[in-house]
Amino acid sequence: MPFYHDNNKSYPKETESRVIIRFQDCDPFRHLNNAKYFDYFFNAREDRVPQLYGYNIADVFKEFGTGWVIYNHQISYLRPAAVGEWVRIKSSIIHVDVNTIVVEYYMMDDAKSSLKTVLWSTMKYIDPRSGKSTDHQPEVLDYLNTIKNPDVKYGEITFDERIKEIKDKI
Repeated sequence: MPFYHDNNKSYPKETESRVIIRFQDCDPFRHLNNAKYFDYFFNAREDRVPQLYGYNIADVFKEFGTGWVIYNHQISYLRPAAVGEWVRIKSSIIHVDVNTIVVEYYMMDDAKSSLKTVLWSTMKYIDPRSGKSTDHQPEVLDYLNTIKNPDVKYGEITFDERIKEIKDKI
């Protein structure tokens, strides 16, 4: 099936998942290991994107032979996530340009009253045949702009200012 989105459809700008913190992913203090936050964030988005948007990264690669590669993370650990705790993970694309996207992830407690972690991941669109950055195809760029979260003023606020915004929202 070709990469497609319906311009008349309203797509959610943010994904949300509810997950439990697993014992195997925790350190001796029973807190989620810092490196494991990435797994939780990426898995939560990977699970929700096909359900909400009707595509996944593998579909883009199959059709165009291109995909995104992470080249930068900015993360802040605010409160620990503990073994056995249910948490909420939200994610959205907050920046799109010709060959780059930035995805924001954040984790809260199950009641959505306490912010635990915020992550910005910057990704370049790559053609693996050349190993170099390439421009998004017009239909991919259009789609990314359709699902981009307009409420996050990336480039106008700093990462720390965004953390404050999220805290104020929850």
